[in-house]
Amino acid sequence: MRKTGAHGFQNWVSVITGVICVLLVSAMAVGTARAALPAEDSKAWSLREESGETRIYTMDQDDSSFQVFKAETLLDAPIEAVMAVMVDPTSCMEWVLNCSESYGVGKGDFNDRYAYSVSDMPWPVTDRDYVLHIRTKGNQTSGEITMKMSATPGKRAKNSNRVRVDRSSTLYRLIPEGGKTRMIWLQHTDPNGSLPGWLVNTLLVDIPMKSMEELEKLSGLERYQDFKLIYNQDGQLIDVRKPTDT
Repeated sequence: MRKTGAHGFQNWVSVITGVICVLLVSAMAVGTARAALPAEDSKAWSLREESGETRIYTMDQDDSSFQVFKAETLLDAPIEAVMAVMVDPTSCMEWVLNCSESYGVGKGDFNDRYAYSVSDMPWPVTDRDYVLHIRTKGNQTSGEITMKMSATPGKRAKNSNRVRVDRSSTLYRLIPEGGKTRMIWLQHTDPNGSLPGWLVNTLLVDIPMKSMEELEKLSGLERYQDFKLIYNQDGQLIDVRKPTDT
């Protein structure tokens, strides 16, 4: 009986973790009906874990039982390779936990586009899907790149077998440091469904920690090498591509 109980508990931890993965890692989102993210330098941040170059902080939100997190790390990969991964919608299936389907949708360009993704949830939790409005900006002088996404649930018809994610706020900042990339990731998500806030909050640290590790590994693969950041005459980032790409 004890063994069965422990096994059942572990299954439910896996279920809850899976739900959080799709909501936390799915998107750099700035959705409607949400509170603004806290300032990066706010004194209210509480350090939850530190490992090497990686630090994870959390903070309570006045209007939500779910905490906001801030993750900082130094990726051992050049910013060009990291961006090559980030702008590839299919890469979701390789570094975002539980992402089972992902592709670009609608018309758009590098700076303003949409993507659709599905996350495979362990039974009995229903699969989650989301449509994201992705906005990317970069400055040639500073070298810094920011990525934001707006959850746009009405952009695509809902699937009756999936739960549409519609409330999430996230910001990514990528800063080149030599041949490496400083990554700062802020996010708050108020997930759909009846998940207890206290349990979700206990798992906030593990998700960004593991996700950034996978992003670093993926950025080192051959297919993401030799990309270049392309700027316009005003020094604004307009693309990332290999010199041979048309």
